[in-house]
Amino acid sequence: MVNTGIPTNYTNSPSASLSGTPQWTINRDITAVDLDSSNAFEGPEKLLEVWFAPSEKALPSSASPHGLKVVSQATWKDMLDLVRCKVLSVVESTNVDAYLLSESSMFVFPHKIVLKTCGTTTLLRGMPRILEIAALEAGFTHAKADLPEGIAVAATPYRVFYSRKNYLYPDQQKGPHRSWRDEVRYLDKMFVGGSAYMIGKMNGEHWYLYITGPGSVLTPPATPEERRSVSSGSRGDLPPQDLDVAVTKILQEDHGDETLEILMTDLDVDNARQFYLENASSTAQDHARRAHQARKEAIRHLGSISEQSAPDVNELMDKDLSKTHSDFDVFVETSSEHSDSTASAEEEALTFSEELTTEGHTLGTVVTEGCGLADVYPTSKYPDAHIDSYLFTPCGYSANGIVPIPNKPDSTGYWTVHVTPEPQCSYASFETNVPTKQHTGSRSTLEIVQHVVGIFKPARFSVTLFETKSEHDELAARKDKLMESVKGYRRVDRIVHDLDGYELVFRYFEREGWQGGAPRLGERWC
Repeated sequence: MVNTGIPTNYTNSPSASLSGTPQWTINRDITAVDLDSSNAFEGPEKLLEVWFAPSEKALPSSASPHGLKVVSQATWKDMLDLVRCKVLSVVESTNVDAYLLSESSMFVFPHKIVLKTCGTTTLLRGMPRILEIAALEAGFTHAKADLPEGIAVAATPYRVFYSRKNYLYPDQQKGPHRSWRDEVRYLDKMFVGGSAYMIGKMNGEHWYLYITGPGSVLTPPATPEERRSVSSGSRGDLPPQDLDVAVTKILQEDHGDETLEILMTDLDVDNARQFYLENASSTAQDHARRAHQARKEAIRHLGSISEQSAPDVNELMDKDLSKTHSDFDVFVETSSEHSDSTASAEEEALTFSEELTTEGHTLGTVVTEGCGLADVYPTSKYPDAHIDSYLFTPCGYSANGIVPIPNKPDSTGYWTVHVTPEPQCSYASFETNVPTKQHTGSRSTLEIVQHVVGIFKPARFSVTLFETKSEHDELAARKDKLMESVKGYRRVDRIVHDLDGYELVFRYFEREGWQGGAPRLGERWC
């Protein structure tokens, strides 16, 4: 069972404790006005991964032993101001710190950062600052540079990945995000030799990817190669022809790198109601009423129950919410629990606390349990897994999951979900890097896809699986074939790319018998 500590105020030190037990921090300065999602919303996210080493076991000697995890929350918060989003809460663990944001999520590992933002955020404007932070605060190998946002010193990344689905409302985007062409130009100003791809149909659902090769090089002017401060034992000591071989060996020893992303549109309207605040509040209040009634019945049969001996409300509920925030009692905050202890419980009127009627983590937890996301990586198989979730006003939902891999103390994965349920722009995304079939009882890629699609019931969705190449071609082929059949859907597209040590497989599915017309593109392909 996870013991989650909740400080009363927002703190600035995600790396103060590097124990294996996740710690949870809430930013209580965010208000409902800041997060109102009542207008048509751009659900499809921009996704950025910046790697500064091939794994956390291969950090250069110049870097802090904890890599990027030494960077304070305050520093990341300032960077996120450039991106135009705020921190809602943070879950800290040994291998990764998970930031739940007002627009999606951020994950900080020792060797890489994953930043995913939706809406009209300006994600790429945070890139130069990330490179500067990695250099000045985490100690990664760096060079003089002339980058956007006035950045003059930047860490040299190992690899950079930037991707997104086609926008629904491109005219609402800001800065370098108005078109794919603008985004590529912005990235090319920072990196030499980056490659840009459009994957999928030009006149249908498609996905964009920008990727740099191993040993990324910043665009000039930069410190000449022979003058760079490359520490002994770092990847900079390897000649280019040996770099891929060394990296592949490291990743294979770490059981590879894989990222699964499921991007869903045209969600079932009735099913999507569970991601509205009104619906979640009603569900929470129904649970509280049943708990209150059960307590009254107990008193009627057993006599008065003192405050000290009264059972916890959660123990009387139909479903235990301890799988998410185990020390955060979702339903105990009713006025009857805090009224005069001398009053008869049977005569108490039941009213509800603010947490059960307003947006926030409490109702986020209610939705997590009710919709089935808590069972994607259940605690029965992943006992140290932890979920941090948030429900917005009047609708919309975000969640981060931290999944320590059983019997592998140095391996922690993540998953993240973001939902825009409004019919005119309905969208949901699921992303994870939890490895498949790496321990007894772990779930296959197909099992994860079918579970997630079953939760959201989209009319159409795309699946991208991005993973390091396997030495076991026969096993990889069997795994790939299984993904051709998702129950209740027909596969429309399958596209495979071979990309510098990685294989990318893109698939697009539509519900069997669905006649909803052509995909809504919003954005022109060129």
